[in-house]
Amino acid sequence: MPLFTIESTYRLPVYRHRTYEAASLTEACRLAIEDDDWESAKRDYESAGETYLTGAWVGADGAYRGQALRVPTHFDETVQRKANHFEVLLGLVKMLSGVGDAKQSAYWAGRATSAVAKAEAILAGMKDPAPDAPAPRPHILLSFDESEVRATIGEVIAHDEVVTVLSADSIGDDDIHAACVAAVAAADFAEDRGSVLFKAALAAIRSAEQRRDGRMEKGETGKEE
Repeated sequence: MPLFTIESTYRLPVYRHRTYEAASLTEACRLAIEDDDWESAKRDYESAGETYLTGAWVGADGAYRGQALRVPTHFDETVQRKANHFEVLLGLVKMLSGVGDAKQSAYWAGRATSAVAKAEAILAGMKDPAPDAPAPRPHILLSFDESEVRATIGEVIAHDEVVTVLSADSIGDDDIHAACVAAVAAADFAEDRGSVLFKAALAAIRSAEQRRDGRMEKGETGKEE
């Protein structure tokens, strides 16, 4: 069997107790951070961190000499896994918050689902999900932007004088945002969603039947599993 050299690491807390004279707790904390005198430091062996891997090489005693290998990320220190994945999650949140198009929303929602699965694995102390694992493919039924509501307000006021004596410009962004939040919370699309799911299921069945009939017309008589 092949041989591998693995570098394992754990963090050992080093601490000190020192008294500082300061006007406030915040000032005392700042002095402690800036203090670079660690002669009285102690090691806290009972609070040693988890074991994680920081290197791998092919062969015996091959550390920093043999062929370096990439260690799977789920063997990283948990806090580092969280830090690395935070940037991914933040980027996805930014993309999702700025996407108004339904197709684009579905595209980024799919990637967000995979990112959330990895985040949950990190929190559970488990390995990363397999990269080839099938990911859900969500479809967005409804999406709208507050700018569309503002445009609609202008149209409503322009075509119906009895709605309000206010001008469209007098309705603020905060008014629109609060109204959108309330409208979404009150909306119930359960029936519409069920109808869409049912229609999609029937359409998928019809598509499979048409594909089967087409094959049979070409002389393929084998039964599909």
